[in-house]
Amino acid sequence: MDNDQITLLTGQVIAQMRQRAIPLGISNRHVHLSAMDYQRLFPGQPLMVKKALGQPGQFAAEQTVTLKGLKGQLKNVRLLGPLRGQSQIEISRTDARLLGITAPLRLSGDVAGSAGITLVSDYAEISLAEGVIIAQRHIHMSRLDAAIFGVKQGEIVNVEIKGTDRPLIFGGVCIRVGDDMRLELHIDTDEANAADIGEGKPTARLLLTQF
Repeated sequence: MDNDQITLLTGQVIAQMRQRAIPLGISNRHVHLSAMDYQRLFPGQPLMVKKALGQPGQFAAEQTVTLKGLKGQLKNVRLLGPLRGQSQIEISRTDARLLGITAPLRLSGDVAGSAGITLVSDYAEISLAEGVIIAQRHIHMSRLDAAIFGVKQGEIVNVEIKGTDRPLIFGGVCIRVGDDMRLELHIDTDEANAADIGEGKPTARLLLTQF
């Protein structure tokens, strides 16, 4: 096999791999806490693992809190671990309206100037001046996956949702690349409902449609 044949075959393999399904993760409202805020809300209590999540090292915790806004509250909101350097609360646009707060659309970690909230546990109540965001839809990728798909960190792409009764194309999907990341598209519950993706349904097949 000469070099031209190898190049052609390699290109065909990569093209096929770009068409494979991207696993889908639907993010319900959840809370990431700093170590300091966690100790204020759960003094002396260890953060207990309930179940592992799709991204390596991340997990849903047994602990939950109540979110209190200007107009309403949301009970039993799950904490995710491990603890972070800064607290962050991720909600949907529907949640924000129920709470009566104006949460900005941001990538995870970008909480400066975001909405404030009150958190209530069985032990304490704390108010945060900022930290509440609506997470921008994004795809986690390893460096190898990014090379295969031909995308880079921070790039914005379109993703086609197939395999549901209401297929659609999501724009504004941000690529997030890291050595410790596993291929997975993250959308929130509002977005999942728009595509009619419910519990018990097969994972939707996702195709990158823009590079």
